[in-house]
Amino acid sequence: MSPESLPHDADPARGAATPTPGDAPARVDVALTPPLNKLPWSAPWHWLALGWRDFTRAPAIGLFYGAAFVLMGWALMLVFQRAPAYTLALSAGFLLLGPFLCLGLYHASQALERGERPSLRASLQAWHMQTGTLAIFGFVLLVLEMLWGRASLVVFALSFDGMPDFQGSLLALLAPDNLNFVIAYLLVGAVFAGLIFAISVVSMPMILDRPTDAITAGLTSLHLVLTQPGVMLLWGALLTVTVVLAMLPGFAGLLVLGPVAGHASWHAYRQAVGRDEPSPTT
Repeated sequence: MSPESLPHDADPARGAATPTPGDAPARVDVALTPPLNKLPWSAPWHWLALGWRDFTRAPAIGLFYGAAFVLMGWALMLVFQRAPAYTLALSAGFLLLGPFLCLGLYHASQALERGERPSLRASLQAWHMQTGTLAIFGFVLLVLEMLWGRASLVVFALSFDGMPDFQGSLLALLAPDNLNFVIAYLLVGAVFAGLIFAISVVSMPMILDRPTDAITAGLTSLHLVLTQPGVMLLWGALLTVTVVLAMLPGFAGLLVLGPVAGHASWHAYRQAVGRDEPSPTT
């Protein structure tokens, strides 16, 4: 082939066409997260109903984890009464431990979904399935909770001279002189709690259920909250109300409502996140 017979944008030395400035290179977009399903407003109530069903089908497992939640609540109250300065640190630790305890409940719900008989021993070993990914995600949660604790200490420092003495009573917090502190403390807590909820609402069951990394799981959870904020805010509100009500009679309600909420969170993930893995699209 002679140079004259080559296309006008060909390179005679290579015998192949070279791109012109107007040519756009082919682009391949890869979805970062699995597809999400559209959730109806009734979904959170349905998840709670399914959570209760799973609890009644495996009550021994649920009561075991519920007892752990109750013991965590008692320990928190004991520390508040004896050494309130350490309450925030212990709260952060429990907030980190709670989701990992729920892994056992997710594992039990997963087994029930498959028609298998859940085992307490297997649920306690659920974290072995994705140790590295769970460790990375746990570290992210730990950093957020440390920042939350630091911000809370700043609120304390700006509101009081040193650590206040509440005389072992939560009612002392509601004194009129502490109103500004209570508002600021709740606002700081709402910001960090909302962020932790947004990145973890479906992350842990997703890590347990499918081969994924911590970043993808967190982004999937955040994407779900940002694209369907109404339903997810309702779900967060229901979880908050459920836990608060369960704490009122000496944390005894957590014995049942704690595991029910954990089982329900598994069903929230299963309904919200599609089963198809992300695939390249041109």
